[in-house]
Amino acid sequence: MLAPDRGVTPLRPAEDFIRDVEALRTQARENLDRGAVSAAYGADLERVVQMLQTALATELVCVLRYRQHHYAATGMDAEPIAAEFLAHSEEELGHAGLIAARISQLGSNPDFSPSTLEGRAHSEYVEADSLRAMVTENLVAERVAVAAYTDIIEWLGSSDPTTRRMLEQILAVEEEHADDLASMLDGLPAATGPA
Repeated sequence: MLAPDRGVTPLRPAEDFIRDVEALRTQARENLDRGAVSAAYGADLERVVQMLQTALATELVCVLRYRQHHYAATGMDAEPIAAEFLAHSEEELGHAGLIAARISQLGSNPDFSPSTLEGRAHSEYVEADSLRAMVTENLVAERVAVAAYTDIIEWLGSSDPTTRRMLEQILAVEEEHADDLASMLDGLPAATGPA
């Protein structure tokens, strides 16, 4: 004998759904100035935008750090690592674009102010004096991003699925970056000399 399935909610009658559709249509006509943010939005909008502004700043700081390291990298092992820094910089710039677009969708303006950028970011802008130090600083920043995005995704839960999915995609790339950097670090001698 099969045990009853306690986790399945029975389907609602069709007439209930039709009434729900009418209610959705009525709600959709309210607060048109809120754009994509409807009455169904379940998250704390102000807090979500604040976290996204921090994520945007983090991505932009990473773009700048990776670029600086790309151009400053020298030495026997520098060429492939510098190329990887540039590729990571491009991907971080893409993340910044996704986050800025989502901030706009949520009815706010993305904050690109250079005067407060590093102070708002999770990661730091660190110029390093050796190739190994550059890889290390970028790995630290990626690990910070992974932890921060994981926390935000967990906090969002199902309250803002669009933002959550975007951040999950970004998180997957940040994890790849961390893995790449950990492999690079493992392949570098303990001291590689000046950058």
